Amino acid sequence: MDTQELLSVSEELAEVTRLLADDDVTTSLSRYVSRLVHSVPGCDAAFISAAATNTIETVAGTWQPKGSAPIELGPIGDAFTYREPRRLTDTRSDTRWPAFSAELRNDGFHSALVLPLAGTAEPNATLTLLSTTPSEFGEASFDLVQLFAAYAGAVLDNATLYSDCRSLVDNLRSSLRTRSTIGQAQGLLMVQRDLDASGAFDLLRQASQHHNVKLRDLAADLVAAHEDGSFDDLAGRFGLLGPGAA
Repeated sequence: MDTQELLSVSEELAEVTRLLADDDVTTSLSRYVSRLVHSVPGCDAAFISAAATNTIETVAGTWQPKGSAPIELGPIGDAFTYREPRRLTDTRSDTRWPAFSAELRNDGFHSALVLPLAGTAEPNATLTLLSTTPSEFGEASFDLVQLFAAYAGAVLDNATLYSDCRSLVDNLRSSLRTRSTIGQAQGLLMVQRDLDASGAFDLLRQASQHHNVKLRDLAADLVAAHEDGSFDDLAGRFGLLGPGAA
Protein backbone atom coordinates (compact mmCIF):
# COMPACT_ATOMS: atom_id res chain seq x y z
CA MET A 1 0.00 0.00 0.00
CA ASP A 2 1.55 3.34 -1.01
CA THR A 3 1.55 6.62 0.94
CA GLN A 4 -1.52 7.98 -0.80
CA GLU A 5 -3.51 4.82 -0.07
CA LEU A 6 -2.47 4.93 3.59
CA LEU A 7 -3.56 8.55 3.78
CA SER A 8 -6.91 7.67 2.24
CA VAL A 9 -7.44 4.83 4.72
CA SER A 10 -6.52 7.12 7.62
CA GLU A 11 -9.10 9.64 6.45
CA GLU A 12 -11.74 6.93 6.16
CA LEU A 13 -11.03 5.62 9.66
CA ALA A 14 -11.15 9.15 11.06
CA GLU A 15 -14.55 9.57 9.43
CA VAL A 16 -15.76 6.33 11.04
CA THR A 17 -15.17 7.86 14.48
CA ARG A 18 -17.62 10.65 13.58
CA LEU A 19 -20.42 8.38 12.40
CA LEU A 20 -22.62 8.60 15.46
CA ALA A 21 -23.77 12.22 15.27
CA ASP A 22 -27.50 12.14 16.03
CA ASP A 23 -28.13 8.79 14.37
CA ASP A 24 -29.50 5.69 16.04
CA VAL A 25 -27.56 2.43 16.21
CA THR A 26 -28.89 0.99 12.94
CA THR A 27 -28.28 4.20 11.00
CA SER A 28 -24.75 4.52 12.36
CA LEU A 29 -23.88 0.94 11.44
CA SER A 30 -25.45 1.28 7.98
CA ARG A 31 -23.35 4.35 7.28
CA TYR A 32 -20.29 2.50 8.50
CA VAL A 33 -20.91 -0.51 6.23
CA SER A 34 -21.43 1.71 3.18
CA ARG A 35 -18.16 3.49 3.88
CA LEU A 36 -16.34 0.19 4.35
CA VAL A 37 -17.53 -1.13 0.97
CA HIS A 38 -16.32 2.09 -0.62
CA SER A 39 -12.92 1.91 1.07
CA VAL A 40 -11.79 -1.74 1.00
CA PRO A 41 -10.42 -2.81 -2.41
CA GLY A 42 -12.38 -5.64 -4.00
CA CYS A 43 -15.26 -5.43 -1.49
CA ASP A 44 -18.60 -5.38 -3.30
CA ALA A 45 -20.93 -5.80 -0.32
CA ALA A 46 -20.79 -6.12 3.44
CA PHE A 47 -23.08 -6.64 6.38
CA ILE A 48 -23.01 -6.84 10.16
CA SER A 49 -24.68 -9.73 11.98
CA ALA A 50 -25.74 -9.79 15.62
CA ALA A 51 -26.65 -12.69 17.86
CA ALA A 52 -30.29 -12.70 18.96
CA THR A 53 -32.28 -15.30 20.89
CA ASN A 54 -31.69 -18.64 19.18
CA THR A 55 -30.76 -17.00 15.88
CA ILE A 56 -28.39 -14.62 14.11
CA GLU A 57 -29.80 -11.51 12.44
CA THR A 58 -28.47 -8.98 9.95
CA VAL A 59 -28.55 -5.54 11.59
CA ALA A 60 -26.96 -3.46 8.81
CA GLY A 61 -25.59 -4.09 5.37
CA THR A 62 -25.52 -3.43 1.65
CA TRP A 63 -26.58 -7.05 1.07
CA GLN A 64 -28.68 -9.27 3.28
CA PRO A 65 -28.96 -13.06 3.41
CA LYS A 66 -32.42 -14.31 2.59
CA GLY A 67 -32.65 -16.75 5.49
CA SER A 68 -31.15 -17.31 8.92
CA ALA A 69 -30.30 -21.01 8.51
CA PRO A 70 -27.46 -20.55 5.95
CA ILE A 71 -25.88 -18.00 8.28
CA GLU A 72 -26.07 -20.19 11.35
CA LEU A 73 -24.60 -23.16 9.52
CA GLY A 74 -21.95 -21.15 7.69
CA PRO A 75 -18.79 -19.20 8.45
CA ILE A 76 -20.71 -16.55 10.38
CA GLY A 77 -21.88 -19.15 12.87
CA ASP A 78 -18.31 -20.38 13.15
CA ALA A 79 -17.03 -16.85 13.78
CA PHE A 80 -19.56 -16.44 16.58
CA THR A 81 -18.74 -19.83 18.09
CA TYR A 82 -14.94 -19.78 17.89
CA ARG A 83 -14.34 -16.02 17.88
CA GLU A 84 -12.05 -16.40 14.88
CA PRO A 85 -12.07 -15.09 11.29
CA ARG A 86 -13.37 -17.32 8.53
CA ARG A 87 -12.43 -16.98 4.87
CA LEU A 88 -14.40 -18.43 1.98
CA THR A 89 -12.05 -18.39 -0.99
CA ASP A 90 -14.35 -19.54 -3.77
CA THR A 91 -18.07 -20.26 -3.43
CA ARG A 92 -17.90 -22.53 -6.48
CA SER A 93 -15.41 -24.98 -4.97
CA ASP A 94 -15.48 -24.57 -1.17
CA THR A 95 -17.44 -27.44 0.37
CA ARG A 96 -17.38 -26.47 4.05
CA TRP A 97 -20.59 -24.41 4.05
CA PRO A 98 -22.61 -25.52 1.02
CA ALA A 99 -25.87 -23.69 1.86
CA PHE A 100 -24.13 -20.40 2.56
CA SER A 101 -21.92 -20.74 -0.53
CA ALA A 102 -24.93 -21.47 -2.70
CA GLU A 103 -26.77 -18.38 -1.50
CA LEU A 104 -23.77 -16.17 -2.17
CA ARG A 105 -23.12 -17.78 -5.54
CA ASN A 106 -26.73 -17.26 -6.61
CA ASP A 107 -26.29 -13.53 -6.04
CA GLY A 108 -22.98 -13.38 -7.90
CA PHE A 109 -20.54 -13.44 -4.97
CA HIS A 110 -17.53 -15.75 -5.14
CA SER A 111 -15.53 -15.00 -1.99
CA ALA A 112 -16.18 -13.83 1.56
CA LEU A 113 -14.38 -12.89 4.73
CA VAL A 114 -16.07 -13.04 8.15
CA LEU A 115 -14.57 -11.34 11.21
CA PRO A 116 -15.74 -11.22 14.82
CA LEU A 117 -15.96 -7.57 15.78
CA ALA A 118 -13.27 -6.36 18.13
CA GLY A 119 -14.40 -4.18 21.00
CA THR A 120 -17.61 -6.01 21.81
CA ALA A 121 -17.56 -7.61 25.25
CA GLU A 122 -19.34 -10.76 24.11
CA PRO A 123 -19.08 -12.67 20.79
CA ASN A 124 -22.33 -11.08 19.65
CA ALA A 125 -21.45 -9.36 16.37
CA THR A 126 -19.58 -10.17 13.17
CA LEU A 127 -18.61 -8.29 10.02
CA THR A 128 -18.87 -10.07 6.64
CA LEU A 129 -17.25 -8.78 3.45
CA LEU A 130 -18.28 -10.13 0.05
CA SER A 131 -16.67 -9.96 -3.38
CA THR A 132 -17.75 -11.01 -6.85
CA THR A 133 -14.14 -12.06 -7.45
CA PRO A 134 -12.76 -15.40 -6.15
CA SER A 135 -9.88 -15.26 -3.63
CA GLU A 136 -10.33 -11.51 -3.18
CA PHE A 137 -9.60 -11.22 0.53
CA GLY A 138 -6.07 -12.56 0.74
CA GLU A 139 -3.26 -11.68 3.10
CA ALA A 140 -2.59 -8.40 1.31
CA SER A 141 -5.92 -6.92 2.32
CA PHE A 142 -6.44 -8.81 5.57
CA ASP A 143 -4.63 -6.30 7.79
CA LEU A 144 -6.64 -3.45 6.29
CA VAL A 145 -9.90 -5.29 6.87
CA GLN A 146 -8.84 -6.05 10.45
CA LEU A 147 -8.43 -2.32 11.02
CA PHE A 148 -11.95 -1.66 9.82
CA ALA A 149 -13.28 -4.53 11.91
CA ALA A 150 -11.68 -3.01 15.00
CA TYR A 151 -13.36 0.29 14.23
CA ALA A 152 -16.65 -1.49 13.56
CA GLY A 153 -16.55 -2.92 17.06
CA ALA A 154 -15.95 0.56 18.44
CA VAL A 155 -18.80 1.98 16.37
CA LEU A 156 -21.11 -0.80 17.59
CA ASP A 157 -20.14 -0.30 21.23
CA ASN A 158 -20.36 3.49 21.04
CA ALA A 159 -23.60 3.48 19.08
CA THR A 160 -25.19 1.11 21.58
CA LEU A 161 -23.91 3.19 24.49
CA TYR A 162 -25.17 6.37 22.81
CA SER A 163 -28.57 4.79 22.20
CA ASP A 164 -28.80 3.54 25.78
CA CYS A 165 -27.83 6.95 27.16
CA ARG A 166 -30.31 8.74 24.92
CA SER A 167 -33.06 6.34 26.04
CA LEU A 168 -32.10 7.00 29.65
CA VAL A 169 -32.25 10.77 29.10
CA ASP A 170 -35.64 10.44 27.38
CA ASN A 171 -36.93 8.37 30.27
CA LEU A 172 -35.63 10.88 32.80
CA ARG A 173 -37.26 13.74 30.92
CA SER A 174 -40.54 11.83 30.80
CA SER A 175 -40.27 11.10 34.52
CA LEU A 176 -39.61 14.76 35.31
CA ARG A 177 -42.59 15.84 33.21
CA THR A 178 -44.78 13.29 35.01
CA ARG A 179 -43.60 14.46 38.43
CA SER A 180 -44.27 18.06 37.47
CA THR A 181 -47.80 17.24 36.31
CA ILE A 182 -48.58 15.24 39.44
CA GLY A 183 -47.22 18.14 41.51
CA GLN A 184 -49.57 20.55 39.75
CA ALA A 185 -52.54 18.25 40.36
CA GLN A 186 -51.53 17.97 44.02
CA GLY A 187 -51.45 21.74 44.27
CA LEU A 188 -54.95 22.05 42.86
CA LEU A 189 -56.31 19.54 45.36
CA MET A 190 -54.43 21.21 48.23
CA VAL A 191 -56.31 24.43 47.44
CA GLN A 192 -59.68 22.75 46.79
CA ARG A 193 -59.63 20.42 49.79
CA ASP A 194 -57.36 22.34 52.16
CA LEU A 195 -54.91 19.44 52.29
CA ASP A 196 -51.17 19.22 52.73
CA ALA A 197 -49.00 17.76 49.94
CA SER A 198 -49.04 14.25 51.40
CA GLY A 199 -52.81 14.25 51.81
CA ALA A 200 -53.36 15.51 48.27
CA PHE A 201 -51.09 12.83 46.86
CA ASP A 202 -52.87 10.10 48.84
CA LEU A 203 -56.19 11.35 47.47
CA LEU A 204 -54.88 11.21 43.91
CA ARG A 205 -53.45 7.75 44.43
CA GLN A 206 -56.68 6.41 45.93
CA ALA A 207 -58.76 7.85 43.09
CA SER A 208 -56.34 6.37 40.57
CA GLN A 209 -56.65 2.92 42.09
CA HIS A 210 -60.41 3.11 42.61
CA HIS A 211 -61.12 4.17 39.02
CA ASN A 212 -58.33 2.05 37.47
CA VAL A 213 -56.66 5.06 35.88
CA LYS A 214 -52.90 5.62 35.84
CA LEU A 215 -51.86 8.28 38.32
CA ARG A 216 -49.97 10.28 35.72
CA ASP A 217 -52.95 10.23 33.35
CA LEU A 218 -55.36 11.34 36.07
CA ALA A 219 -53.03 14.16 37.07
CA ALA A 220 -52.64 15.30 33.45
CA ASP A 221 -56.42 15.29 32.96
CA LEU A 222 -56.94 17.34 36.11
CA VAL A 223 -54.36 19.93 35.06
CA ALA A 224 -55.88 20.17 31.59
CA ALA A 225 -59.38 20.47 33.07
CA HIS A 226 -58.20 23.30 35.31
CA GLU A 227 -56.85 25.13 32.29
CA ASP A 228 -60.09 24.80 30.30
CA GLY A 229 -62.40 25.55 33.25
CA SER A 230 -63.84 22.06 33.75
CA PHE A 231 -61.84 21.07 36.83
CA ASP A 232 -64.80 20.84 39.23
CA ASP A 233 -66.74 18.62 36.85
CA LEU A 234 -63.85 16.21 36.27
CA ALA A 235 -62.74 16.17 39.91
CA GLY A 236 -66.31 15.49 40.95
CA ARG A 237 -66.56 12.47 38.67
CA PHE A 238 -63.48 11.05 40.38
CA GLY A 239 -64.77 11.89 43.85
CA LEU A 240 -62.03 14.40 44.53
CA LEU A 241 -64.07 17.40 45.67
CA GLY A 242 -65.89 16.22 48.77
CA PRO A 243 -65.68 13.80 51.69
CA GLY A 244 -65.34 10.17 50.76
CA ALA A 245 -63.54 11.04 47.55
CA ALA A 246 -61.60 7.76 47.50
